[in-house]
Amino acid sequence: MSAPRIGVSIVTMGDRPQAVEALLASVAMQDVRPTRLVIIGNGTKLPDYSSFPGLTGLAGGVTTIELDENLGCPGGRNVGLRRLAELGDVDVVIELDDDGLLVDKGVFRKVQELFAADPRLGIVGFRIADELGETQRRHIPRLRAGDPMRRGPVTAFLGGGHALSMEMLAGTGHWPAEFFFTHEETDLSWRALDAGWKILYEPDLLLQHPKTSPARHAVYYRMTARNRVWLARRNLPLPLIPAYLGTWTLLTVARTRSAKGLRAWAGGFAEGVRTPCGDRRPMRWSTVWRMTRLGRPPVI
Repeated sequence: MSAPRIGVSIVTMGDRPQAVEALLASVAMQDVRPTRLVIIGNGTKLPDYSSFPGLTGLAGGVTTIELDENLGCPGGRNVGLRRLAELGDVDVVIELDDDGLLVDKGVFRKVQELFAADPRLGIVGFRIADELGETQRRHIPRLRAGDPMRRGPVTAFLGGGHALSMEMLAGTGHWPAEFFFTHEETDLSWRALDAGWKILYEPDLLLQHPKTSPARHAVYYRMTARNRVWLARRNLPLPLIPAYLGTWTLLTVARTRSAKGLRAWAGGFAEGVRTPCGDRRPMRWSTVWRMTRLGRPPVI
């Protein structure tokens, strides 16, 4: 397979202008230049990035899209994916958090080599580490998360930094925009695996990212519960839905120290049960078995 054409998509709410400029500078220093860069203003105006140093010579240029409202992370990313699909000059899209930073100039070259070597590779997840090199446990996409440098096939990936096959997306569909925040990566992962695509965790691909807690967002507990119910209803065979939700209910009750958080979680769970979840396309039992062999059956 010839070297795939690389596109880059960044979604921002406009509240981190200095971080975005640092990220763009790290994109500009890559030794493989992307064909195209798309920046989406998620409910915000954007500066003119068309003449940003190092990015003026891109074959497809720099495209900025300003949305009138915040569509959430998956909704904003979908806008960028649709534009790239319309333009038709990108084979692999790299999506990066707007407060991330590429510290190695060979990231795009490595992505290109990985996808060129395996036509069934659908998703490559980056390693996320802070400025001290520490990777949080929740950022390692496997149950045995002791070693963040252990690469290999996985059943999930990190939303902060990853690469997606445009061919895969054409078959699986894009992000679940209705999720707005949390679990959208799991939904896309499960659909990709069920369609026969591979997901690779590659720790050599590093995105430096500040250490954060998802609970910093006011909607975290509610959306976490609601989206987990939607995730199960959309993707799991019927017998696995109560097993999956029961496991996560027990884990949540055991881990959550905030009574207010638990109340919000319970409200989100009820919302997930009673509200539409989108199209239901349960995965095949062969996919369940494949995920089990990879170390993470879809019950946890």
